[in-house]
Order: sequence, then C-alpha cells, then structure tokens
Amino acid sequence: MIRQELVARQLEERIAAHFEVGRRLRVLDVGLSDGAQALRLARWGHEVTGLEADPQKLAAVDAALEQEPEGIRARFRALAGSGQDTGAHFLPGAFDVVLCHDVLDQARDPDSTLAGLARVLDDGGLLSLVIPNVTARAMRPGLAGDWQTARAALTAEPAEGERFLRLETLTSFLSRIGVPMERWYGVGVFGAGGAPTGAASAAGGAETAEAPDGTDTAQAAHTADTANTANPDTVDEAAVDAEERAGRLDPYRGVAPSLHLFGVRS
Repeated sequence: MIRQELVARQLEERIAAHFEVGRRLRVLDVGLSDGAQALRLARWGHEVTGLEADPQKLAAVDAALEQEPEGIRARFRALAGSGQDTGAHFLPGAFDVVLCHDVLDQARDPDSTLAGLARVLDDGGLLSLVIPNVTARAMRPGLAGDWQTARAALTAEPAEGERFLRLETLTSFLSRIGVPMERWYGVGVFGAGGAPTGAASAAGGAETAEAPDGTDTAQAAHTADTANTANPDTVDEAAVDAEERAGRLDPYRGVAPSLHLFGVRS
C-alpha cells in the first residue's frame, strides 16, 4: 500500500540523516499491527523488537516471521504488550529508534506512553510517530461531497483525548520530555492507494457516521488505511513521487489525513 511505502521512505530518510551508514540499529516498534514496518527494518539489517497487545495480530506477525530467512528471524523478536509497558520490558536508553505508528490515538494515557517511549530512547535516538491529522478531518469527506460529515467535523468541539493528536500540543510536549521535534511530514495528501481517512469521523466526540450497511465508516476507513503494505515492486511510483513531494511542502502536508513526526532524544 502506498501509505505504508510513504511512511517507510520517510523513516528511511531520517535514519540515513541521523546514523552512519551500515550501523546496526536497535529498533522498538510499539504497536506492531501487521509487522510490515518492523520486518522491513529487520531486512535492512537492524535488531528489531516489537510490542503488540492484540494476540491475533501478534500470532499473524509470528506467522509472517516464519516465512523469513533465518538471519532475519534472529534479528526480530515480538512481545506481548503495549506502549504502556515499555518500563516493564526495557531499560532506559535501550533503543536507537522507536516507532509508534497509528497507536497514540488509541492510547489510554498518551502522556505516560510518550514519556515511556522517550525513556527507552538512547541519546541521539530517533522517535517516529504517525498520528491521524484531526485538524484536517473535514478534507476527505468534503472532497467526496459528503457535506454532512464535513460540516460535523468543522463544527465539533475538540475532544480532550485529541490533545496529543494536534501538532502544536505534541511539539510542546515532546520538547518537555527531551525529544524535541526535528521534522514532520504529511502522509497521503492526495489519498493515493488507500481509502480516505476519517471521512466519516466527526471531531470532538461527535456521533460517528455509519455506512448504508451499518458499518462504522470511520473504523472501516482506518482499517483500510492501515492495511498490509503492498509488494514494493507493484507500488505506483508516480503516485508515490507525487505524495512524497506534497508531504514535504506547505500547505499540502498540513491537510494530509495522517502526519509523520520525528523527534530526536537530546
């Protein structure tokens, strides 16, 4: 999927900018989901540890890992747990890179989750966060002509649980915990390769819209948007190129459905 490819390339770019070529990095992926990003890093030669709270997803990652060569399996371990559990599993400064992708919006306590991630990052380590862009959630339904949902997103009051999904709040908090923001990108500005994110989700706890068949459309869009990555050989390079360029530039990156933020442990 193009979304996953964009996130991977942005991550690869920041790793190349921060670490010497050929260095084997210690990577933690909090919220493995299907394990696509973590397995990709293991294939690049890094030592990868993943945390996943969902037993079914963890079993799926284990099954996918069994299909990998022995050398990659030796560099990868998957553990049961969530972002709240980093203190129980790992010592301070245990990792060079920490991924937290599409997790923060589900966290029970984002403050302690982020603080725990900062704690396990070594000095100079890289934190990679992918979050939904709640400030632009009216864009996709508006472009699709879903005016009712777009209006609901525009008029709803911000929810307390969304504090850490707002760029200015997250930037300030990351500085306070010693992982100041270094760079951020938009992900999926044009919606290439995936369903629109948040197309039916109104801000601030407003009632969630449903599809005609009764499906929670916000959840369906999120599921489609975070599906398994496509084979890199089949990715539409023209679409990826356009998305990559737009994800770096204002005003485009600010209206992307997801944001990819990088902080550096000071």
